[in-house]
Amino acid sequence: MTLTVTNTLTGEREDFEARGDDVLLYVCGLTVSDDAHLGHARLWMHADIMHRWLAYEGYDVHHVENFTDVNEKIAARIGEDDLGDDEADVAEHFVGDVIRDMRGLNLKRAEVYPRVSEHLPEIIDLIETLVDRGHAYESNGSVYFDVSTFDDYGKLSNQQVEELEAQGNESERSEKRNPADFALWKAGAVAPETAAEHRDPDLEPLTEPCGQTWESPWGEGRPGWHIECSAMSMTHLDDTIDIHVGGRDLVFPHHENEIAQSEAATGEQFARYWLHVGLLQTEGDKMSSSLGNFFTVTDALDEFGVDVIRTFYLSTAYGSEQTFSEETISEAEERWNRLERAYEAAVDACDSPDARTKVEAGGLRETTDEIYENVRAAMNDDFNVREAMAELLGLASAVNKHLDEADEYDYRALREAIEAFEAIGGEVFGLSFGDSGEGGDVSVAEDLVQLVLDVREAEREAGNYDRADALRDDLAALGVEVEDSGDGATFRFE
Repeated sequence: MTLTVTNTLTGEREDFEARGDDVLLYVCGLTVSDDAHLGHARLWMHADIMHRWLAYEGYDVHHVENFTDVNEKIAARIGEDDLGDDEADVAEHFVGDVIRDMRGLNLKRAEVYPRVSEHLPEIIDLIETLVDRGHAYESNGSVYFDVSTFDDYGKLSNQQVEELEAQGNESERSEKRNPADFALWKAGAVAPETAAEHRDPDLEPLTEPCGQTWESPWGEGRPGWHIECSAMSMTHLDDTIDIHVGGRDLVFPHHENEIAQSEAATGEQFARYWLHVGLLQTEGDKMSSSLGNFFTVTDALDEFGVDVIRTFYLSTAYGSEQTFSEETISEAEERWNRLERAYEAAVDACDSPDARTKVEAGGLRETTDEIYENVRAAMNDDFNVREAMAELLGLASAVNKHLDEADEYDYRALREAIEAFEAIGGEVFGLSFGDSGEGGDVSVAEDLVQLVLDVREAEREAGNYDRADALRDDLAALGVEVEDSGDGATFRFE
């Protein structure tokens, strides 16, 4: 069953054709100038699901996600509260917070999280290549990409060069050959008036140029915004990557400019598939720091928990916009509670004396058999998490039906249902069942408990009753209830 994706570059649904067992995945990361909010987390979560599904299907996923730690918005917060007295300190503060939020959301770790500040040599080398090949020019110590030299400019966003508005601020526009040219290198530090555009008006204004600068062939300055992703993806992946993921609001100018500078420098296709995640809406507007209508990841984790948040995102396909509200988050909480209760009920029933070998629950077995095929069909349909989640909820209903109707339970069916919850819900969706954030393996837990009980029985047979009682107490402390009978010891997970 072939994975199909909606490729922004062509505007069409296409079969994903891997070039081997490896998939090179680049995720356009966060500019670390503020607390991460649920709009940012929506991109992270869908990129995480893509990573998980590709790995589940057997690919070796090389996932790179950048931190933009050099930016006017970051420099504008110098001296604010306890953020630090220079741009690097401010960025470091928010990088730490973002990493904490990512771990709290149970995201799979990227292979690397490169930062702009660590890649100035690669950025400068790439700009030099563009200048040498006639695609970029120096002007007053800054360097601009000449869009007129790249015939395919506009192919991602379907815009015509002559119809584009000027990119950059007023001072940059006077230095350009063409209004649509964009900065690769900016001379000097961040001007006070530029910082003021992003600074809290209640704070004391910055009166001197601020932010980090580096030496370059064109003089001291800073990298432009767009050049960083090209340099970092090429450094850590390849000149051509398989999948580039980002927010829909970045199609133009950021991703358009990435294509132009990358392909002009290498002569190779930059990214084969461009997947864009729809924005998170609240009260009719996209959730953003600038609008002040955001719910931080930290606060959301504290209030709702990781599983409710992930279940919320799993209700809408990545390419669609999604609305965050009390109603939609409450619906997500109800769905997660249904899943968790069904999973725990299945575990309890499976580990109870009422679970029997020769009982057959046809409906549950059939649903469990079908879930893998149905989820595969949904996920290979452009990562359709909404339909895949419906299958998992269907499994919960089938478990509940069997438990409600049966006096004795189908052990094999319950065990297979538990494994399906953990494989699909845990491994693919990143939900936590039981005590394991990645989804534990019930069969392994059962085997380990049985080993301890075998040791305990050996101790009892040897007359070491104190030691046997201690092992029983240790299991109880871990949430395993042991019951002794004439037929031997049985156990259940509390």
